[in-house]
Amino acid sequence: MNIRQAKDYIKDSVRLYLKKDEFGEYRIPVVRQRPIFLLGAPGIGKTAIMEQVASELSIALVSYSMTHHTRQSALGLPYITKKEYEGEKFQVSEYTMSEIIASVYEAMEGSGIKEGILFLDEINCVSETLAPSMLQFLQYKTFGKHRVPEGWIIVTAGNPPEYNKSVREFDVVTMDRLKVLEVEADYDAWKTYAREMGIHGAIVSFLELKKEYFYHIETTVKGRLYVTARGWEDLSQILYLYEEEKLSVSEALIGQYIRNDKIVKEFGAYYDLYQKYKKDYHVDEILGGTVTETIVKKAEEAPFDERLSLLGMLMDKMLADIKENMETGAYLQDMMAPLRAVKDAEDGLSMLDKQIQAREKIMQNLAKGGSLSPADKKRHKRILHFLERCKKEAVTGKQTSTDQVFALIKSRFDEEVSRMKQDTELCQRRLSALFDFVEKAFSSGNEMLILVTELTVNNDSSRFIATFGCEAYQRQNKQLMLSERTEQLAQEIRELKL
Repeated sequence: MNIRQAKDYIKDSVRLYLKKDEFGEYRIPVVRQRPIFLLGAPGIGKTAIMEQVASELSIALVSYSMTHHTRQSALGLPYITKKEYEGEKFQVSEYTMSEIIASVYEAMEGSGIKEGILFLDEINCVSETLAPSMLQFLQYKTFGKHRVPEGWIIVTAGNPPEYNKSVREFDVVTMDRLKVLEVEADYDAWKTYAREMGIHGAIVSFLELKKEYFYHIETTVKGRLYVTARGWEDLSQILYLYEEEKLSVSEALIGQYIRNDKIVKEFGAYYDLYQKYKKDYHVDEILGGTVTETIVKKAEEAPFDERLSLLGMLMDKMLADIKENMETGAYLQDMMAPLRAVKDAEDGLSMLDKQIQAREKIMQNLAKGGSLSPADKKRHKRILHFLERCKKEAVTGKQTSTDQVFALIKSRFDEEVSRMKQDTELCQRRLSALFDFVEKAFSSGNEMLILVTELTVNNDSSRFIATFGCEAYQRQNKQLMLSERTEQLAQEIRELKL
């Protein structure tokens, strides 16, 4: 399965493991809650999906790499205690709590979240002294004498032996206690994630043309050459910063993330071409609806790879705008609770301060629980910034009564809402302009199919269109669905030999 399918499977498994009966007992007993074992090549996103699952289920996450653990750090250190048996006193060996188990309790205390995922990476690379204890842990969730708290699901991950010389293969007895998910690198599954995370358009467009380069490992006389999803994502972040600082992107930089000289050269050449397309095609003019016939003609006559790159640039810009708009909507929706609290309070300024402290506490708890997603972090920070700005303005202007404080906050909130409405209308106009350009330049060819598909599968754009509508999208989607159904019927007729 691909990484997206693995994420859905893990999410469903965790949700079912945490399901309780009418007496508050887990429907599946702890001893029958088989740990999940993600087996896949390095760098395909195993750790990233665990963060997403924890955030989406609103549970905690504690992650550990097992490669650095010895028997002592995982099971605890021995110490001598005194006990009495049948009237006689003895010195007995006990063990301190495992560092791993202690981290789970610390996450629970710090976040206030009582259920979560304990994610152990590189599980099949444990030290020789620790290996015998893994069977007991995987079946009974105990390290030494200390048990993982109820409500904590074990998910593990590891690499196949061909990728890691330190791997020790589990025997049948151990494997029989795991739910094994074999995960393969799949560009099409990763592309959806890439769009949602804002991976650099040059990378997505390049991999559309060279899907075989998404995940590539080979052994040569120079050693092991490798390209991973992690490498592309890290490269994306540094590319944005280099462009922001107007620094030159060299093959030496790309090679720090993409460890294959041939792919480095090809991507380096494509990146330069991508930057040229940006200048040649005037993306902002296309989305602004002011594109010239010269540009339309140039796109119409361009080879397919150039068309694909142009479409990628247009979608990158459009999806980024839509994403920002939807995030603003979520932020404003979340702001309603603090507004109501201040309005109903006896002391508005004091309540405003309490709302700031409460929001900071929410962020701290989620961070300690390992379930603070980047989107949630951004939303909470925006709310904090808004509330702190209003507090400063109220104190400076000596607007201290509840009515004055609420009036101030409401005024600033209405300004934000007004800006969002303007941004929404701009997004709608730009989306219509995008469809208009694609219709003129490419008619209803493959480019239109790609555009409609991307807008459909992207979470932000599909919600935006469902909320605010887009006549051009609906029209093209209907035509493409009709065309697809017509072809399907024709194929069925051909098979019937009528």
